[in-house]
Amino acid sequence: MTATPIDGKSIAARLKAETREKAQALAAQGWQPRLVSISVGDVAAAELYVRNQSAQAEAAGVEFEARNYPDTISLEQLTGVLTGLNADPRVNGIIIQRPLPAHIPVKALQKAVHPLKDVEGMHPASIGNIVYNDLALGPCTAVAAVEILKTLPLHIEGLNVCVIGHSEIVGKPIAFLMMGLGATVTVCHHMTRQVAVHSRAADAVFVAVGKPGLVTGEMLKPGAALIDIGINRVTGADGKSRTVGDADYESCAQVAGWITPVPGGVGPVTVAILMKNAVLATEMQKDHYALAFAQG
Repeated sequence: MTATPIDGKSIAARLKAETREKAQALAAQGWQPRLVSISVGDVAAAELYVRNQSAQAEAAGVEFEARNYPDTISLEQLTGVLTGLNADPRVNGIIIQRPLPAHIPVKALQKAVHPLKDVEGMHPASIGNIVYNDLALGPCTAVAAVEILKTLPLHIEGLNVCVIGHSEIVGKPIAFLMMGLGATVTVCHHMTRQVAVHSRAADAVFVAVGKPGLVTGEMLKPGAALIDIGINRVTGADGKSRTVGDADYESCAQVAGWITPVPGGVGPVTVAILMKNAVLATEMQKDHYALAFAQG
């Protein structure tokens, strides 16, 4: 058996086309979707992400503004900036770029972004809504991974799913999203005994832990779907650096029914979900202001 590679780029292209159509309709009503990116200090580490987001935003019909602040800015000053953006009806979404200086805790900024403008889905309210099966602006990577699984010819209700990794923004949201769709979910983490026992029983496996080669073919049920969310830089025997996921692609591809490549799998869909969230946030704010106006 050789797994069918899942083309994240084609899934992303479909989502982007749908998003652009909705963005154009909103713009025609005077609600042009607009994102503001916030980075602090040396932008070299985030520059690639910002450039990619800017290009993807343009393709999706979303305006994009990148703002960089000196690393001397205080948390209070930066929170003030976010307060201003929250109150600005011309801004529909806010992105906090990582990494941040040590004196700026990312969670504090994520909490400072208004839930209606939380296009990254990182606000506690956005995460919490998933527990109630009320997905609005969900964490982009988690939503992207689930969106990919939904494109496969699998009946999700009752599907046995194994999530390897239990981070607040990927593993845990995936587990709740899948439960909301009717799947039976097992979550494995660094204290789980015999992870392979759980993964071999699963019809679909999500992995997001940041350890290259963690999942091997012998850990999978034949024909299972493998959604690899890991992004790792490794140096090969030839001395060249390359990007790989958390799964050993070669051995897993011999067992799995479907597999996401890295790069080209979850990554493109994640950016597409970010743009979809930007348009959804714009729609939500449009409705919010309309209701407020109607109520006087």
